[in-house]
Amino acid sequence: MHWAYIGSFTSGGGRGITVAAVDPATGALTPRTSVDTVVNPSCLVLARGTGVLYAVSDTDPGAVAAFRTGADGGLTPLGPAVGVAGSGPTHLCVAGRRLYTANYGSGGVSGLTVRPDGSLAGPPAVLDHQGSGPDADRQRGPHAHQVLPAPGGRWVLSVDLGTDSVRVCTDDPASAGLRVHGETALRAGSGPRHLAFHPDGEVAYVLHELEPQMTVCRWDPGAGRLEPLAEVAIDPEGAGDGERVYPSVVHAARDGRFVRAAVRGSNRILTFSLADGAEKPRLVGAVDCGGVWPRDLVAGPSGNRLYVANEWSGDVTWFDADPENGDLRRGGALEVPAAACVVLS
Repeated sequence: MHWAYIGSFTSGGGRGITVAAVDPATGALTPRTSVDTVVNPSCLVLARGTGVLYAVSDTDPGAVAAFRTGADGGLTPLGPAVGVAGSGPTHLCVAGRRLYTANYGSGGVSGLTVRPDGSLAGPPAVLDHQGSGPDADRQRGPHAHQVLPAPGGRWVLSVDLGTDSVRVCTDDPASAGLRVHGETALRAGSGPRHLAFHPDGEVAYVLHELEPQMTVCRWDPGAGRLEPLAEVAIDPEGAGDGERVYPSVVHAARDGRFVRAAVRGSNRILTFSLADGAEKPRLVGAVDCGGVWPRDLVAGPSGNRLYVANEWSGDVTWFDADPENGDLRRGGALEVPAAACVVLS
């Protein structure tokens, strides 16, 4: 049995973490239970080795909670939530025996120890970002929006919307946290939000929120260096009536043939073919996301089904992806108020 864990904004009327059964044939989601003990669990991650689900509490101050997942999809808390010594954590990842959060409000990355049973221990080690950008409303200071391990596990990357950059980090024995190995500057004012690696581990796609574009980068895993190669427009005319669009998440297909982006404002999912090479995305399709304000986009267990968390319309929609041409066909939807993210077992 596969399970979907859906995080939602409790401050917006969400139920916290909704647990739903996944029909393997149709992809349909059937809600089973929910857990409302975490405030604003806007990002979740499932540790594959231990079956532990981690949830940020997107608050000020922020925290992370850990849950043991059961065979019936149920969630059992592994102790109380642990503070991250930062505000507004929007993303998290597990890398080795550490859990890291990207703290949008305070602008940095916090690291917590993962115990053998999957529970968390503090105090957090905090790497504070420095810098700003030209957008006076959104970039007065650093705003770490995503943190993720690079393929191979040697490096951890943090994507900062406020400083228009991606930091490549490594372990810092002195703090038991991270230290900056290098920083890649991107277009000023573009507001990088989310990064995904191509399955080959040598190309990365950085999606920008403040300017509708995607930067294609070459990744050197030996040197820990991210090199921008090209910029690709993301739905610049999609919203209509002069309204702005706000790209939210980028996803590379497991077979390496397509990369997709969710776009808030136009409320579309864009499909780019990689037939010309991983470094040359080419737009081949765009579909309505089935809701309003798509905040997350993930693949199901087979890789040929996609799930979209639509925050403002309060639902999760799913699509079947044609493995040959990348076309998306909507399958259905589940009501989830203030939906923010989806994780599948």
